[in-house]
Amino acid sequence: MKTQVGLRLRAEWVLGVFLLLSGVALGQTKSPGQKEYERLIYSVKGPDLFRAHCAACHGSDGKGGGPVAPTLKTKPADLTVLARNNRGVFPREIVRKIISGDDTSLLAHGSREMPIWGPIFHQIEEDQDFGNVRLQNLSKYLESIQE
Repeated sequence: MKTQVGLRLRAEWVLGVFLLLSGVALGQTKSPGQKEYERLIYSVKGPDLFRAHCAACHGSDGKGGGPVAPTLKTKPADLTVLARNNRGVFPREIVRKIISGDDTSLLAHGSREMPIWGPIFHQIEEDQDFGNVRLQNLSKYLESIQE
């Protein structure tokens, strides 16, 4: 039990440091009271969002082998086979729900390790909500990397 707690804390620390450093590299904004690893990047482009929020666990290629992956209890999903695993059709709505945290079916299995990005993506910038744009662009990017 101690080992699992230690690994989880280490994973959270590594993820926080990674996201913080990637935020510095990509140029991010931070609202008051926001945690360091919850920074919103300026870009709404799918590849940029993936690198900033997903690659630490899912890997830069989306196959689940990111630098944080070995510290997680559950191996991150291979995001390049979503369409293949869904009879050749990319599950756009399911992907959006999982990213945003709107997929309640996962709650029946306990907590999830993947962060819920919806609240972060929907932060208001200069009176415009780009949250749906981020979700759509990230989903389109994931669709573009299907095998």
